[in-house]
Amino acid sequence: MKWACFITGTDTGVGKTVVTAALAAALVQRGLRVGVMKPAETDCPPEQGREGAHDAQWLRQVAHCTAPLELIVPYALPLPLAPALSAEEAGVTIELAEIVRCYRQLLATHDAVLVEGAGGLLVPLTAQQTMLDLAVTLGLPLLVVARNVLGVINHTCLTVAVASRRTRVLGVVLNHPGAPDESDLSVRSNADALRRWCPVPLYGPLPHLSDLNEEALAAAGSQLLGAGLLESMALDIAEGQGVGTTAAASASATEEGIPTEPLNEAGA
Repeated sequence: MKWACFITGTDTGVGKTVVTAALAAALVQRGLRVGVMKPAETDCPPEQGREGAHDAQWLRQVAHCTAPLELIVPYALPLPLAPALSAEEAGVTIELAEIVRCYRQLLATHDAVLVEGAGGLLVPLTAQQTMLDLAVTLGLPLLVVARNVLGVINHTCLTVAVASRRTRVLGVVLNHPGAPDESDLSVRSNADALRRWCPVPLYGPLPHLSDLNEEALAAAGSQLLGAGLLESMALDIAEGQGVGTTAAASASATEEGIPTEPLNEAGA
């Protein structure tokens, strides 16, 4: 059995990397070989290249993943912008086929693979494709990370509504990337509100982790897995989910309506 998912967010700064690390630590604790992937990481010092991809490096450490860094972070980009923009400024062409190749190698050599996107669901990865397009091309179900603040109901329901048209949404992780403001009434009501109005399972709320040691991460990740998430992450390898060839991924992209023109033109 193989397990995998694509971790996205309702926005940047919602704690996707911490949630990914928590899941990785909990899966390692269960004795699984865990592969992690950050297909495109930005704000990497150009003189350091992939060595400066701090999120990818940390995920690799937490997951005890020994895969080559070029598989874990195929694209390390210098400017703190959306991957498509950072790549354009650096003169880099992001190829989905290369990301698919790296993912397939990770999946072939690990029991579970966690792929963390950049920013939110519709952040541009290339001139034509978004993070959602990447998840669909990889054949992965989505886990949405949302920040427990005022406004999370709208942000989360919008994300889930758009994602559900294209792929399976495993659920939403309600997260506290910072210490919660207890005077904010929404912090206490958001979980019940999302269970009421968001049509996918809610995992959490996860507490704010002030100490990101592996024990604390594994405990948080186990809270998510114990709620049934691991079973939902199972891939049906017999049907080729998540391990299609590049040609199959391309065909899937065509069927799902991935735009063939730049995003702003496609939406015109």
